[in-house]
Amino acid sequence: MKLTLTSTTALALTLGLAAPAFADMDAARAFLDEHIERSTLSREEQEAEMQWFIDAAQPFAGMEINVVSETITTHEYEANVLAPAFAAITGIQVTHDLIGEGDVVERLQTQMNSGRNIYDAYVNDSDLIGTHWRYQQVRNLTDWMAGEGADVTNPNLNLDDFIGTQFTTGPDGKLYQMPTQQFANLYWFRYDWFTDEKNMADFEAEYGYPLGVPVNWSAYEDIAAFFTGRDLSHMGVDGDVYGHMDYGKKDPSLGWRFTDAWMSMAGMGDVGEPNGLPVDEWGIRVNENSQPVGSCVERGGATNSPAAVYAIEKYTDWLQNYAPPAAAGMTFSESGPIPSQGGIAQQMFWYTAFTADMVGDGAAAVLNEDGSPRWRMAPSPHGVYWEDGMKVGYQDAGSWTLMESTPVDRAQAAWLYAQFVTSLTVDVEKSHAGLTFIRESTIDHESFTERAPRLGGLIEFYRSPARVAWSPTGTNVPDYPRLAQLWWQNIGDASSGAKTAQEALDALCEQQEDVLERLERAGVQGDLGPVMNEPQEASFWLDQPGSPKAALENEDEEPITVSYDELIQSWQ
Repeated sequence: MKLTLTSTTALALTLGLAAPAFADMDAARAFLDEHIERSTLSREEQEAEMQWFIDAAQPFAGMEINVVSETITTHEYEANVLAPAFAAITGIQVTHDLIGEGDVVERLQTQMNSGRNIYDAYVNDSDLIGTHWRYQQVRNLTDWMAGEGADVTNPNLNLDDFIGTQFTTGPDGKLYQMPTQQFANLYWFRYDWFTDEKNMADFEAEYGYPLGVPVNWSAYEDIAAFFTGRDLSHMGVDGDVYGHMDYGKKDPSLGWRFTDAWMSMAGMGDVGEPNGLPVDEWGIRVNENSQPVGSCVERGGATNSPAAVYAIEKYTDWLQNYAPPAAAGMTFSESGPIPSQGGIAQQMFWYTAFTADMVGDGAAAVLNEDGSPRWRMAPSPHGVYWEDGMKVGYQDAGSWTLMESTPVDRAQAAWLYAQFVTSLTVDVEKSHAGLTFIRESTIDHESFTERAPRLGGLIEFYRSPARVAWSPTGTNVPDYPRLAQLWWQNIGDASSGAKTAQEALDALCEQQEDVLERLERAGVQGDLGPVMNEPQEASFWLDQPGSPKAALENEDEEPITVSYDELIQSWQ
């Protein structure tokens, strides 16, 4: 999808204004009247912030800039609503392209490799923080805001209000990216099915413990088996019912499925926030200087460790036995809407970016007549290798990123747009549209207190202390674009049955180490790049504390569930 805005006059007319000779407060007031009903700022404060944008943008009036993001509801709101308003208010014309996430990374990688300015700003996941910190090809925003970007940095930006800047800060303490949307992967389940008296009685009679939110994978597996093929006609449910939902197509999104914390949920890595140290959820070990030293167990990594094999074997088993047959051929985006169709009992790995669709017009099967949800979301259960202090899930932080190869004036104009779409004036309304939160003040806004009962636990999660256990990829990963493509290709071999889990992970860790060794030889990341450990017997590392962890004799732990209502109460 491509939205090109080429005329401030035309944009003003779409807002119901007479064509202005230059950007002014008339366009800003029209925008506020039409689109900003809810905000953490008063109307007077909103107009003051808009006036700052008008004044700061004067040197760039008439400039046309190009920015890009992946296609999700939040970015559609930015492109369809906020970009035209920004152009009308400031006179800076914006082409905000909406493309696939993999395509965003490819464009950014091309700009890194060629030095050619493709986009003036990228909404690039914070998963690349290790890449950006090591290659130094993006502007670190800490220095930018104090230097070339000082005159175009909003004094009302309030970075302390952002909830995800720890994900976009390098080990050097510098901020490299500014979040513009965040969403987590959580456990999703049919609250109405789980609280039905017959289902509850039948489950406890069969398994010997209460039906509830699973705390661990053993309980999740029991619940998946219980609901798959179950007759729910007593609840008015027709058609096939499945106890699990996932996806398995050999596609880039299959890699995200695992680098986005499935392995940490299993317990593969080390304790640590926001990511395990020294071994992270990719299985990459770093030394005390944050330099990668290995991925395979023989070098102290965990990508092919017993915990990783356990994670993949559970994934393939559940996909084959408890998910709809079509799931094995689906991608991330194809599988996302399936729970809203009414035949899925639970999903361990469900992105909250789909919340807006789950409460929309196409979700009648999972909504009550009054529009309230029949589903809820909760923390994902963890695997048998997991321990307290480890991350238990993934949080996406799509973040504005300015490349060093972008000319200064174009970067300055793009930085104004990035701040506009994350500003205190617009953030509450943007968050209502996309439900991907970046600011504490927005999460605490009274309008979300009012809306919380219709969002199935989303607001309670973001207001809870549990939120800190969800995080993006961290700084152990030195080159995200090169390494990420290895995951979906190898995991695809396991999901298709072409290889065993161990064979697929052995191939994956060896290929990751090939990349790490090439980076080490090239020296392109200087003192921050890989310094590989010498291989040793796997037993040497498996006998050490922490990750990689030796295989457990029994990977079937005692199942544990918890009452959802008690869980929510504990957060409050």
